[in-house]
Parts: sequence; structure tokens; C-alpha cells
Amino acid sequence: MNKPEGIFINVFSKEHLLVKESPLTITSGKKNYVIGIPKEVQPQENRVALVPNSVHNLVLHGHKVKIESGAGEKSFYYDHEYSEAGAIISSSKKDVFDSDIILKIAPPTIDEIDFFRQGQLLISPLQLPLTSKEYLQRLLEKRVISVAMEYLQSEDKSFPVVKIMSEITGTVAVLTAAEYLSDNSKGKRVLLGSISGVPPVKVVIIGAGMVGEHATRTALALGASVRVFDDDIYRIMQLKSRIGSYLHTSVLDPVYLQYQLLSADVLITAVHSDTGRAPMLVTEDMVMKMKKGSVIIDCSIDQGGSVETSELTTHDNPIFVKHGVIHYCVPNIPSKVSKTASMAFSNILTPLLLRTAMSNTFESFLYENPGFLNGVYTYKGNLTNKFLANHFEMKFTSLDLLLTSGF
Repeated sequence: MNKPEGIFINVFSKEHLLVKESPLTITSGKKNYVIGIPKEVQPQENRVALVPNSVHNLVLHGHKVKIESGAGEKSFYYDHEYSEAGAIISSSKKDVFDSDIILKIAPPTIDEIDFFRQGQLLISPLQLPLTSKEYLQRLLEKRVISVAMEYLQSEDKSFPVVKIMSEITGTVAVLTAAEYLSDNSKGKRVLLGSISGVPPVKVVIIGAGMVGEHATRTALALGASVRVFDDDIYRIMQLKSRIGSYLHTSVLDPVYLQYQLLSADVLITAVHSDTGRAPMLVTEDMVMKMKKGSVIIDCSIDQGGSVETSELTTHDNPIFVKHGVIHYCVPNIPSKVSKTASMAFSNILTPLLLRTAMSNTFESFLYENPGFLNGVYTYKGNLTNKFLANHFEMKFTSLDLLLTSGF
């Protein structure tokens, strides 16, 4: 078993993994917190921040967990399971928000921010493309400590939440493509796999990052013939090294990309932009020349999409057909497998929450955990993320300065 990384390193000790003989509270002499899990109200968000087993672990260690009734139902975790794990089930959203720590899978809405009070710790994604100045100003007015999940860092400077969600996205993208390739009504009725004597399905992947890597692994495991494109030769070299087998790769050359798309059965775009909109890499003319019944999975749709013909779809109505090509353009792909994604979130958050009990205040916890500190973007009425401050032309305050001054 590999050694746990960074901010989680002292949390995964043997005592945390041992099966307890009785549900007695484990006293540590440190401060325990009330943890609130509201029901998500964002459309298409089916995940929940903590699963019952994690709740049970937290309760054993002295924390109190409040969960809004029905919060886990879309991931097939039910109120009675949380209750048996020791959680307090509440039908009042306001009551759940009246907790020391608020956990959310989607950022709180403007209306939900009204429930916050000074000194609370909010842990949720930030989702930069959807963040507004009004959202930040309301959080600053409430003087809460806001932490972006996607910026939580391990000791090796990687981002655990991003990594695990990228793994899910890449895997689901290939499995979704396989589903629609074999669809009776719209697909080619082709198996995405390796069958003796039958030419393999051809999968083109644009993007050699984490999503692209896991899409590549899954496609290769199923027996597909894979082509990977990226505009960064260093990422391509890293991908080839990690995959550990022969892999057909290329830099992003539009002429060669179009040539490969002519015979492709599946196109998966896995390109991310740090500045806002994803780059447009596949033109409508390229799509028109693809084979009828082929499938496009645009994983970049949450940033506008990398395919000119892409249009936002939902989990309820996930596909449309244009120029004879099936388009799957659903943002938040991990929510399709919400139970698996919820377990992944829970595995990351639970050790962090257990570790908060080692500190008497949120301030001391932040000071002692730089990986967690990296995710803080508002702190007691101060905007502490430089990128957000520059982007929205707001005042920036150094978090290190605030902590060292005892603010």
C-alpha cells in the first residue's frame, strides 16, 4: 500500500482504520465541531459530500454531523443510513447551515449564503468559470472562511480532489462512448472492445492531462486503438511514460487531427483552460467529415466546449445528433456515477475533518496545514486569492500576513 500523501499523511494511522468494538465516542482532548451537509440544489448535482461510513467515523471521534433530509438520496444513501451512522437528520436547511463546518459539493447559491454566520468554515468547489463578484462580496460580508476543494494540495503539490474527479471523468467518458456506440437507435451498434479477427474501435483523445490519461487507460484496457493529441510535448512525454506501453501520440496539428478524425469512432476532448473558455480545437467542418454514428464526448463543455458543434446538454437529456454524429456534452460528468463520486469525495474530506480536531481553532489548523491553506480564498471578510482579486478588481490581502498577525 502506498504511503498517503501530504496533508493526509498523519491522518491515516492504524487507530483510524481499526474496527471499533463499540460505538463509544473517542475522546482526544481536542476541539470537536458540528459539521453540516445541506441538500444540493444545483440542477444535475447528484453527489453528497460524506457517505454514511465516513459520518460514523467522524461521530466516533466526537464530531457532530447534521445532514439535511434527502441530501444523499440521489446517490442512493438514505436518511435512515445516516441516522444509524450517528448523524442528526434535519428537515430545516437553516438548521443544517448553523454548523461550524459546511460541506458542499456545489458552491452555495446566493440565497444559501444568507444562512451563513461569521466564523464558519465553508468547504466546497469554487468553480472559477461560474464565480461572480456578487458571490464573493456576499461571502466577504458574512466573514466566513471559504476553502475551494479543487485547490487543496498534497505534499507533492498535486490536487487530490481534481485528480480523483479527473480519474472518474476520463473513465466515464470512455464507458459513455461505448454505451452510445452500441445504441440500437442512434449508434453504429459497434462494440468498444477487442474481439479476435475484428478491427478495434478507433478513439481519438485531445488532451494529455489527467482526464485524458484516464480516458486513455480505460480505452486501451477495453482494447481500442487510441490516438492522443496535445499542444504540450512535455505532457505527451509524461503520458507515454505513465501508460507504460506503445501509444500513438501527436502534437496538435489541425491537418493531422482532421485526418485521424476521418476514421475515428470516438472523439473525446479533455482540454482545460486556466483563463476561462476552453480553446476551440475541432471545427464544424471536421465534425461533418466524421463517420455517421460516431460519438463525441466533450469533457470541456463546462468551459464552453472544444468542439464547434457542441451544445450544453444535461444528465436527463444527455445527447443530440448533428451531422450524423452523436454529441454528449454534459458538464459535471462525475455526477453520472454519483455514488462512486460521493465515496471519492468522502475519502478525501474525512481525514481532513478528523485532523481539524487536532487544533483548537480553524486558524491554528490552517497555519499547520499548508496544503489546506492553499485552498482558502476568503478569510473573515478578506479576499485572499490573488487571481480572484485581480480578475474582479477587488482588494487582495495576504492570508499568511493575516495568520501571522493573529487576525
